[in-house]
Amino acid sequence: MASSNSIPASEEVATNSKFRVLTASLVGTTIEFFDFYIYATAAVLIFPHLFFPASTDPTTATIQSLATFAIAFIARPIGAAFFGHLGDRIGRKATLVAALLTMGISTVCIGLLPTYAQIGIVAPLLLALCRLGQGLGLGGEWSGAVLLATENAPEGKRAWYGMFPQLGAPIGFILATGSFLTLGAFMSEADFMQWGWRIPFLASSVLVIVGLWIRLKLHETPAFQKVLDKQKEVNIPFKEVMTKHWGMLILGTIAAVCTFVVFYLTTVFALNWGTTQLGYTRAEFLQLQLVATLCFAAFIPLSAVFAEKFGRKATSIGVCIVSALFGLVFANMLESGSTIVVFLFLCIGLAIMGLTYGPIGTVLSEMFPTSVRYTGSALTFNLAGILGASFAPLIATKLATTYGLYAVGYYLTAASILSLLAFLAIRETKNDDVNNQV
Repeated sequence: MASSNSIPASEEVATNSKFRVLTASLVGTTIEFFDFYIYATAAVLIFPHLFFPASTDPTTATIQSLATFAIAFIARPIGAAFFGHLGDRIGRKATLVAALLTMGISTVCIGLLPTYAQIGIVAPLLLALCRLGQGLGLGGEWSGAVLLATENAPEGKRAWYGMFPQLGAPIGFILATGSFLTLGAFMSEADFMQWGWRIPFLASSVLVIVGLWIRLKLHETPAFQKVLDKQKEVNIPFKEVMTKHWGMLILGTIAAVCTFVVFYLTTVFALNWGTTQLGYTRAEFLQLQLVATLCFAAFIPLSAVFAEKFGRKATSIGVCIVSALFGLVFANMLESGSTIVVFLFLCIGLAIMGLTYGPIGTVLSEMFPTSVRYTGSALTFNLAGILGASFAPLIATKLATTYGLYAVGYYLTAASILSLLAFLAIRETKNDDVNNQV
């Protein structure tokens, strides 16, 4: 009896506090989305002028700038495989610190880069290199943050804990959009273009420092500690996932596609369409999106409540159905000609995003055993990002200009149905003791 009591005692010593776990998981994804949004905004407004001035026309410069933006999507699966390997070999804590440093240093470096006028062609090359670093770090950050939360969660609370990293998305969006709106309001266009745009990139260092301070004080997650204690680490987690868990990899990737499509159609595509076709200024539409993002934030915890009560599978299937129906009214709402209806469109779209995004981290992490969970969930999420995010704005723009806005709504409906079919094939894990599945 004495020996059996000693195990829980040792585990108690190494337990992470609830506050530290949830804060450490939240801060990383906040930085992730903050970095993403400020780069996306700068890639359209600033970088074409400062890093690609040699282009023959503004359109070409913008395309070249957006090409650097796309680099991150290519790099993310590579980062997922690399950091996933580390996370499943040496542990979640050390890997999360490494991913955060890779992402944070790359972002701060963008804010320090000399422009084309100062160093010529080297400037866009350095910009591309920094963006590559961002993508690599991002590829390992999200999954690690989700595992940090879910593998420290008590039974019956995994979906609730797994929701906290997801809250970083609306927080990062609000911080990024708010920073550009604030800077635009308090400085001249000339000052903003000369040096003001650097402030959000440099300011991310504060978030990185806070994130590092919290994460360095963490213990290894109890679930992965069991893997270490039993010496069950997998030599090549990537190979293990590709050979033994490829079915879950495919199903998880398809299941997460809806999450990305609904988000990018409601944000990136809607912003572009609203400012180019509907007569809104960029500031006007960003303000509408900024307020609507509160729906995104509010529905993430609501989705976690549903996932704990009704199960991850049932909740996700229900959300996919709602998303498919939203696609049918997509065009009518967006081109209604009424600002109130457009605002309602953004609120509904981002509320659906909150409902699908909240449980997806828990769903993807619970599909894989602990020994390859970092690699499996990271690859799944980032592959879904390529399918559902990198091409979504391009596909939507092509559909809208060729066939009309109704085709974009049907595209969302089709993506939602595809994810629904994947969720139907995924087992329910609500009552599984997944953190003991070594």
